[in-house]
Amino acid sequence: MLNTTTNAVRRLCVSIAAATPAEALTMARASEPVADIIEIRLDSMTEPDIQIFLSGLSKPLLFTNRPVWEGGNCAGEEQERIGLLQKAAEAGAAYVDLELNTDSTLATELITTARANNCRTIVSWHDFKCTASSQALTEIFQRQCRSGADIGKIVTTARCFQDVFRVLALQEQAAELGFPLIAFCMGPAGMISRVATTDLGGYMTYAAPDNGPPTAPGQLPASSLRRIFTELGNGN
Repeated sequence: MLNTTTNAVRRLCVSIAAATPAEALTMARASEPVADIIEIRLDSMTEPDIQIFLSGLSKPLLFTNRPVWEGGNCAGEEQERIGLLQKAAEAGAAYVDLELNTDSTLATELITTARANNCRTIVSWHDFKCTASSQALTEIFQRQCRSGADIGKIVTTARCFQDVFRVLALQEQAAELGFPLIAFCMGPAGMISRVATTDLGGYMTYAAPDNGPPTAPGQLPASSLRRIFTELGNGN
């Protein structure tokens, strides 16, 4: 059975993407009342800045620098891309996002730096086209468990409700191993999984800022998702 619990922590991360740090900071500040965590998409900015967010926001911050090959906008050298995340970890980030398919040497360096600075690493894997088989998803999850990161993240694109079931079922494996996992589906068919995942043991879910664009298909506005959580019970 899935890890259902009446004491679920409905942890909400608001994902912020803007062309400039100033624009992103404005959206992030407006999102703080409904957010538990704020994700700053460094790859969306032409000139990324880290300190402006650490100085200007009170909520725990997750920094992501998503490469083009994983659906993001960062097309630079991998050493530079990961180096920016290392700087975020050293400067006081609560989390950094590391793609599962990142070069192993660079991945180890980031995880080591993050751990030394009390920053948690989320090892992520995304599929913007479809949802793999249960066996393939399990293999991805097992790779994440072996990565040395603190939290896994598996996000696929749902074409039907069966896709949603396969992804949410990963929470059973995560519970058995005691490995925190973020798992849900993108797209219209996957929207329900963004709501359900935390009640099934998921570490957190993601939402769009009310005053800005979504960073992934099917992302709900943060205030709407918070209202749903409140209706479901404890809105934390």
